Order: sequence, then structure tokens, then C-alpha cells
Amino acid sequence: MNIAVIPARGGSKRIPRKNVREFCDRPMITWPIVAAAESGLFDHIIVSTDDEEIADIAGQAGAETPFVRPADLADDHTGTTDVVVHALNWAKEAGWEFEAACCIYATAAFISPEDLTATHELLSTDCDFVFPAVRYGHPPQRGFTSGQNGRPELVQPEHQSTRTQDLPPVYHDAGQFYWGKRDAWLEQRPILGPRARFIELQATDAWDIDNPQDLAIAELLFQRRLERQT
Repeated sequence: MNIAVIPARGGSKRIPRKNVREFCDRPMITWPIVAAAESGLFDHIIVSTDDEEIADIAGQAGAETPFVRPADLADDHTGTTDVVVHALNWAKEAGWEFEAACCIYATAAFISPEDLTATHELLSTDCDFVFPAVRYGHPPQRGFTSGQNGRPELVQPEHQSTRTQDLPPVYHDAGQFYWGKRDAWLEQRPILGPRARFIELQATDAWDIDNPQDLAIAELLFQRRLERQT
């Protein structure tokens, strides 16, 4: 058995009610719920929320909201792993037997069933977590910070003259979802640790939404994606 856990608290400071905001004619949270269901990988898709409206919309989309997330796990300082562990402990107490769980972010509208499947297939005896990642557009080895009086200070000065094509690619977490084995979650092993693997996504398939401008660009990209699928 596999379980999907979608953290979706009611509070959102940068974009109010982002989890249920309309996004390409659906509440935002509906898109990852539908992708999870279409993958056929999950026996249960749980939305962990403290918000009645989110719970109602999630239920209409096909997810389960079998508990109300405690207030101490619904503030600005609560980590994702804590929310997932709470949900999985609830599942254990309910008598559910499961081998793996996937934490899926409620605003990750770009998730596809194919990516969920490709990452799930990488879980193995020597791999605890699998997640999608995106390559940095410009080598961060050539990056710099703002130093004294605004002067550029190279992050890695030894690469000042290195050709960008000679630098190895560097990736960052796509911020969409994380597959993990049951015990790896419950023991809170590091997701970006030595027993993790990742798949690469194109940057346009993993747009991070932190402000209204991000939201507008994401809707344009996602609408084009929907048009290509029809």
C-alpha cells in the first residue's frame, strides 16, 4: 500500500488562500489530487489541513480528510516532515499497512502522473527518498554575493576563469513531491541525504509560486501545457 499526504494549511501570507485559489479553472489543490489519483499508485490520498474549506474542496476532488490537523502543526514554523509524520502515525493507528508514502505539495499543479510513477520506480533497498529536481539555468559556481560597498564577491573564486560549459550541472529541489519509504519518514531520515535519488524536470514543468507574478506566469505556462495535451 502507498499513501499520498498533501499538507494544506489554511494560512498563507504571500498569496492569501493560495491552496484553493482558482488556477486554470480549478482550485489549485485539485490539480495535484487529480494527478495522484490518475497515477494509480495510491490506496489513500490524504489532505492534512486545519481548514474546513480546504477539506471540502479536497473531498470533492477525490481526496480524504480523515482528521483535522492540530493547531501546533499549522503555523508558519512547522516543517513539512512533521506534518507527514503526523499523518502517517494516524494511518498506523488506523491499522493501515503501507510500504511508502509520497508528500505532495498542495500548490504543485505541474505534477504529472508520469513523474510520480518514474520516481516511485526508483525506490529500492538502498534508496529511502526520491524527488524531482531542476537544473540551475546558470552555473552557481560562477555566482557572487554583494560584498562591501556592493562589490561582487564570488562564491567560488577558483572558478572565475572556468568556462561555464566545463562546470558540472547543479540541481535544486523542484518543490513538488517526495517519495519516501515508511520507516524513512517515521524515523525522519534526511530527504536530501546519501540514500536519496532524483529525476530531472524541465524548469517550465516545476514553476515555484511565491508571489502574484509567479502565479500569473505559472498560469500561462500551465495553460499552454493543457493545450498541448488536447
